[in-house]
Amino acid sequence: MKTLTTKLLKLLGLLTVEIVLVSVLFLAAFVVFFYLTRIVFEQQSGALDEAAFQWMDAHRAQWPALTPWIRGITFFASAPFLVAAAILLPAGLALRNHRREGLEVFWAIAGAALLNQLLKTHFHRLRPDTALLQQYGLSFPSGHAMIGLALYGCLAWLLWRHRRHPAWAALLFLWAFLIGMSRVYLHVHYFTDVLAGFAAGLAWLILLRAGLHLWWREKAILDEEVTD
Repeated sequence: MKTLTTKLLKLLGLLTVEIVLVSVLFLAAFVVFFYLTRIVFEQQSGALDEAAFQWMDAHRAQWPALTPWIRGITFFASAPFLVAAAILLPAGLALRNHRREGLEVFWAIAGAALLNQLLKTHFHRLRPDTALLQQYGLSFPSGHAMIGLALYGCLAWLLWRHRRHPAWAALLFLWAFLIGMSRVYLHVHYFTDVLAGFAAGLAWLILLRAGLHLWWREKAILDEEVTD
């Protein structure tokens, strides 16, 4: 009995730390997003965006062979890829008896995509006129950065939760970062678009995790009541 109590206290302590860390991350993401909206739409400062473009342009001029690779990287958060991922990944996880994980992945993509369109419509920022490839739609926040972080962040969390090589989880976050930065390299998004996309994607991922956790917890309680 004493051993069980000790284990429960330790588990409660871990959950408390997790809740605090997640809450801090969500608050930080919200503050960053809000701060970026002030820089872009109230102060109308383009210094950060211009500095990022100049840095990217210098590297593109120095290593022109990078451009095809960057175009390849940016594909992995493009609309065709995300539609395929939203269908195939949940289906594959469901076939392996991971339906909850499949649902998480689906809503990570679909929810982030919907929220991104709502934010773009609200802020209505036009894309840079120096883009290296033609892109349609609005600019703030970057969909590639936002939905990419939601997708790969969700996959990273699932790998971490199932203890399958935490290093892969870190690599997935790095991959999402590279995808976002590829948009600045190609001049299809401003740097502030990408930063806002990362912040919004992280916030959505945290809200999704919290919402699904509460939903499944409530469902489990209701199932127990029906069984009793």
